[in-house]
Amino acid sequence: MNQETVAGSDLKEIEEFLGGLGIDGRHSRRLLYWVYRRGIRSFEEINDIPLKFLRVLSENAVPGLSLPIASEVSSDGSVKYLFTTKNGMAHETVFLPDGKRRTVCVSVQSGCRMGCRFCATGKNGWNGNLTAGEIVNQVISIPHEITHIVMMGMGEPGDNIDEVIRACRILTAGWGLAAGRSRVTVSTVGVTPSVRRLLDETECNITLSLHSPFPEERLTVIPAEARWPFAATLDMLKQYDNRIKRRFTVAYVMIEGRNDTQRHIEELKRLLAGTGIRVNLLPYHPVDEEDDRSSDMSVMMQFKHELVTSGIGASVRKSRGTDIAAACGMLAAKSSHGVKKMNK
Repeated sequence: MNQETVAGSDLKEIEEFLGGLGIDGRHSRRLLYWVYRRGIRSFEEINDIPLKFLRVLSENAVPGLSLPIASEVSSDGSVKYLFTTKNGMAHETVFLPDGKRRTVCVSVQSGCRMGCRFCATGKNGWNGNLTAGEIVNQVISIPHEITHIVMMGMGEPGDNIDEVIRACRILTAGWGLAAGRSRVTVSTVGVTPSVRRLLDETECNITLSLHSPFPEERLTVIPAEARWPFAATLDMLKQYDNRIKRRFTVAYVMIEGRNDTQRHIEELKRLLAGTGIRVNLLPYHPVDEEDDRSSDMSVMMQFKHELVTSGIGASVRKSRGTDIAAACGMLAAKSSHGVKKMNK
């Protein structure tokens, strides 16, 4: 018998599902509370829904949550977790503590189809999309209190937009995780129609992975530029009526001699001046044996200085988890050997 999975469902769907089982729909919010807030793995853990209803529920549904199967801990406190779906798709989640801010970086796919040159995930191929339930499971099932959620792990959100939007609703809804829209960020290479949907159907923050302000340069490392030019995404962000103050950011991975010159600074300033779009400067981590290396920290700080003095918000993100190969995709690739297995 096929059983329904509660994780990934919204309030209306659960009300209809319970109604079909002859269970009062008023129990829907409590059921979602136990799954999304308490992270139960059995309906037997619920103590405020009548037992007769729980028996019917157990026959027809499962919570749909699962624990990570492996982990690696960095000396800086960050932790990488490995999950797998019921059909065997490996995906990673990274916990990044930083003072009072505790961020979880979640995956939306197992692997990725975008083929960005500086990303480890795509080198392992693409296995499939994660469901909204599998996306939110990564937030619920790691043993940490979370303040911020970023869809910046394995996969491209714009390539799995239906499930990403559903996950955003679950993460922010009062009947879901109630994370608050300002605590959830979706990072994308700029799949134009998907960015449009994120703007229209969610209130989450959006980060555009840019790499270079020059289209011809960006194309050499982000093949998606050919189909979805970054200029189209930037134009949508610039024209958006941002009265709710959602945050728009450009992620800029800095590679020595390739995208860290004065020419690049000037073009970034031209593109972003007066837009309110911030720039997040990131160090580059080589994904295999190659000549490219990250820009020096002094160069990154000069980048930041020039952007800030021109009125553009900018920050430099420090490296985290380098001793555990924190680039997404690496733990999944080596999970069959040498990785600490977790007790289920």
